[in-house]
Amino acid sequence: MTRARAITYVLAAGALWGCISLFVRHLSAAGLSSMDIAGVRMLVGAIGMFAIVLVVDRSLLRIRLRDLWMFIGTGVVSVMLFNVCYFTCMTISEASIAVVLLYTSPIFVMLMSAVFFKERVTPRKVVAIAMTFAGCVLVSGLLGGAVQLTPFALVVGVAAGFFYATYSIFGRVALTRYKPLTITFYTFVTGAIASFVLADYGNVATVISSQPSDILWIIGLGVICTIAPYLLYTAGLGHLDPGLAAVFATIEPLVGGLLGILAYGESAGPLKLLGMALILAAVVLVSMAPSQETTDSTVSSSQ
Repeated sequence: MTRARAITYVLAAGALWGCISLFVRHLSAAGLSSMDIAGVRMLVGAIGMFAIVLVVDRSLLRIRLRDLWMFIGTGVVSVMLFNVCYFTCMTISEASIAVVLLYTSPIFVMLMSAVFFKERVTPRKVVAIAMTFAGCVLVSGLLGGAVQLTPFALVVGVAAGFFYATYSIFGRVALTRYKPLTITFYTFVTGAIASFVLADYGNVATVISSQPSDILWIIGLGVICTIAPYLLYTAGLGHLDPGLAAVFATIEPLVGGLLGILAYGESAGPLKLLGMALILAAVVLVSMAPSQETTDSTVSSSQ
């Protein structure tokens, strides 16, 4: 896979993740809690990925038991623990604060990549991450409102960013042995198993029985905002260093901000537009990085 295609895959993944608010808002209004939504997202992802793997290549279901820790890492640590911390931060604080703290994740990715993969912390990466974080602050509207941040909200918000970042690390290790389809499938399987502790599937059944059309929204959440972006991101991750991939994926709040403006009539003030421009500029900056910044760190995978 070429570097340009890998970048396109990660950008597409970020864009699809940015569409999640369309589904979450509808399902939340229908009566599902944040934990319910997280649970059905993982469950639909596991079922959908199982069907895809059966059609494409059943041999992709085979893994070594001693590698199970990788998928527990991606599914339980990187996805479910992230969801728990992220939604908790939203509940005890405000969505804008949760979004800003979540996008500390590229910083964690860069630091962990330097420790585990000996990746260079280049000035370009540092500038791009700073631009991304500043852009997220502006897009969130945090500067324009009188919000308070408690110590606990700070801890769980930063924890969400950390767990979110670990997917790039666990996923990259898994790519040395397995294809993206295998990794994505077992990520959803382990995450779905963990979700039975957190989600109230009885409430999910009640909501669906009262409004059967909501099953289409759940399927859309699982396919459009879960299966497709995780496949794209995992595939692209195999050919980019995790720090750069994390910056490319932060196109998500830009897309989410645009959807808020276009679909829900949210304000499009100058600070929000400036924030979107900063995120886009950060993506352009890292995409123009000399190829040697990433070729040395490209994973040797079985793709």
